[in-house]
Amino acid sequence: MSARTTRPTTGTPTPRTTRPTTATQGVLEPRTLVELLQRHGHGPFTGVPCSFLGPVISCLEAEHPKEYVIAANEGEAVALAAGAVLAGRRPVVILQNSGLGNTVNPLTSLCHTLRLPVLLLVTWRGRPGHPDEPQHELMGRITPDLLTSMGVRNEVLPDEPALLARRLDAAAAHMAATGLPFAFIVPKGAIAPYEAPGRTAAGAAAPAGLPLMKRAEAIGHIVSAMDPRTLLVATTGKTARELERDRDRPENLYVVGSMGCASSVALGVAMHAPDRRVAVLDGDGAALMRLEAMATIGRQTDTDLCHLLLDNESYESTGGQPTASAGTDFAAIATACGYRAAHDVADADALRAAVSRAQRDGGAQLIRVRIAPGSDPNLGRPALAPPASAARFKEAIAR
Repeated sequence: MSARTTRPTTGTPTPRTTRPTTATQGVLEPRTLVELLQRHGHGPFTGVPCSFLGPVISCLEAEHPKEYVIAANEGEAVALAAGAVLAGRRPVVILQNSGLGNTVNPLTSLCHTLRLPVLLLVTWRGRPGHPDEPQHELMGRITPDLLTSMGVRNEVLPDEPALLARRLDAAAAHMAATGLPFAFIVPKGAIAPYEAPGRTAAGAAAPAGLPLMKRAEAIGHIVSAMDPRTLLVATTGKTARELERDRDRPENLYVVGSMGCASSVALGVAMHAPDRRVAVLDGDGAALMRLEAMATIGRQTDTDLCHLLLDNESYESTGGQPTASAGTDFAAIATACGYRAAHDVADADALRAAVSRAQRDGGAQLIRVRIAPGSDPNLGRPALAPPASAARFKEAIAR
């Protein structure tokens, strides 16, 4: 790879993409990557976890906690980084490529317009030729070209420390010369696992020492307490997978990808299927990513939507990194947004009672369910293809 830096001439420089080769991919230790970035003047770090970069985040949390900020969504992370640039820092934004859509506005209308260069570590889910989940197929195919279209020069993350050091210098020179961001694309398996001595899993704390339910148990109580005809939308990740495995029915919609959008999908259904009860199984990370959805739900005072927020205070699917939910009063937010009622529960009896009450009273109601992290390690992927899930759900609404 050449270390040549593109110098600005007139207008916006054309970003360059370095395509992956067919050479065997090596593995970087997360501590090595963090140390190289810091040695070359990069930091602080912010972003949303992806399992491909989970070890890097775990390293930052354990060894450099003041240099890592949990962001609710990728666009927020870019904006935080832009502020850090203004304050004289050289920040790094960590994100899954599925979240690139959330970065389009701040990258194109903030960083590009004000010439605030940020360094991006973008994972490559759905990389062509590497099987992945269906929600990653399109974004995986277009990731390098999308970055290039946004004026972000990009290349695959080198897997050898000495080469990475040289490419970090090239990235820094490019950002200094152009004022534009630079992205390293991180393939699957590029980063080795991280193990910190004494590390414990993040997760919600049980009030008064009571044991918390796991998510699968909570889902079982929710479904059994609902009206059988309730239309139930499940957020992406293990929530949808556990619902399908244990409680599959035509009235379920399994959202894949589009993290944070399930509650808005459910609201759209509720607004246009007024003769049906509607509920959504949300997660703490997903709810924080699209917190504005609660304001819209609360404004629809005549809509019957039970918003069930399963909160284990972690991004469990990406390795258990903590969310910011521990310091967030979701019930107070819901009340302020205009929900008819809000409940905060942590045991099966209270959960079943809250679901029954919400369905009896109607309107927009939030039930925050405090659950423990953890799931079946053998939990499979959804058996029903996403288009089939949507088609079946549409038929169930029409009945």
